[in-house]
Amino acid sequence: MNYHFSAYLYRLQYIQRWSLMRSTASDNVAQHSFHVALLAHMLCSIGNVHFERDLNADRASTIALFHDAAEVFTGDIPTPVKHNNQRLLSSFREMEAIAAERLTSMIPAELQSIYTPLMSAESSHADPTDNLLYTYVKAADNLDAYLKCVWEVAAGNREFAIAKAQTEAKLRGLMLLEVDYFLTHMAPSFEMSLDELSAGN
Repeated sequence: MNYHFSAYLYRLQYIQRWSLMRSTASDNVAQHSFHVALLAHMLCSIGNVHFERDLNADRASTIALFHDAAEVFTGDIPTPVKHNNQRLLSSFREMEAIAAERLTSMIPAELQSIYTPLMSAESSHADPTDNLLYTYVKAADNLDAYLKCVWEVAAGNREFAIAKAQTEAKLRGLMLLEVDYFLTHMAPSFEMSLDELSAGN
């Protein structure tokens, strides 16, 4: 019997993000998932080193890799559409849950207990120990959106100017010291050119 789970995950590279926005560079869900994994690991590590947390950065990074896997079936629904009203958001969440169930059904039975919690981070199937880590994954998710806006605005694309301000306000509103640390000490580098980054070394 063939199991299609991994083959579908590879197709996340064909799901484009920011479909309503005029972008200078394309962005797909596979790229986004990788970036969120990097950022989740960094946020947890910042928390452990600077703020005396006890966070499993490796686990957070793993959760992040799978956090949008269901979009291989649903596509990426733009935030202004998804959050337009509560009924629409509830319908989308139900669609996501169905898509996640379809994906997990494509995993060999003996591996399902490993991947089902990763595919269902916001559902009753989630491992309770992952709840706190998912807070950091969501923060990393928003942070990646912010960094996309930063890059676009730095490239002269005003299409992302309002989204940048709104996303930064959302990040500040999380009240996470790790996010504030990243925005203060790491995010400014994303506005620099390669030559400027190189000159700083």
